[in-house]
Order: sequence, then structure tokens, then C-alpha cells
Amino acid sequence: EVQLVESGGGLVQPGGSRRLSCAASGFTFSRSVMSWGRLAPGKALEWVSGITSDGSTSYADSVKGRFTISRDNAKNTVNLQMNSLIPEDTAEYYCATALDPGVGIPTDPDDYDYWGRGTQVTVSS
Repeated sequence: EVQLVESGGGLVQPGGSRRLSCAASGFTFSRSVMSWGRLAPGKALEWVSGITSDGSTSYADSVKGRFTISRDNAKNTVNLQMNSLIPEDTAEYYCATALDPGVGIPTDPDDYDYWGRGTQVTVSS
């Protein structure tokens, strides 16, 4: 059974930082593309960042330069370091996996096979 469990969410002030983690199990993690997506109230699910099995990364324009994705294939974890947070980053953040992604990192949430239950990040003073 595929499981993706996010952690690290919480309340953070504008300009602050937060590190999210996702623990994965039930599939061959080292061969999969891993991504983070987010869902804000009243908006569609948005792909945020992804990382390939060999460590190549990609970011949405809205977070480029502020967020950093990383993975540890020995621990089956993927992390999202979020810096310079702004209120518009407030959302439920989800970890996702694409088991057979082909070439590159999918940016359409529909291309991912499994999603975690999410962790809430609120950016507010």
C-alpha cells in the first residue's frame, strides 16, 4: 500500500521559513518522481515543485528562488524548504508521487498517481 505522510506545517510569520517533510512507503521511492502541490481556499490544486530520481528539480514560478526541494533515497523522504514566505503561500501542502512519469517532472496534478493527506501552512502576522 502506497503511503505518503506529510509533516512540518504550522503558523509562520511573513518573511519566515518552514520545512516540510514527506515520508513515503509502499513503492520504489528511488525510481519515482516526487512533487509538492498546494491547495488554497477557493483555488485549484497547484503543482509547486518536483524532483526526479536523480535529483533534478523544477519549481513553479510563484515559488522559484524561495523554495527548495530535496530528497533522501536512503530514508524515503522528500523535503520542501520554504523561505521568505508570504501570505499567498497559505495553503494545505501535499506530497505526491508519479510512479512512471516518463521524461521530466509533470506539472499537472492529474499526472500524479498518489497524494498524501496534507499539512497546513498558514502565513500570517
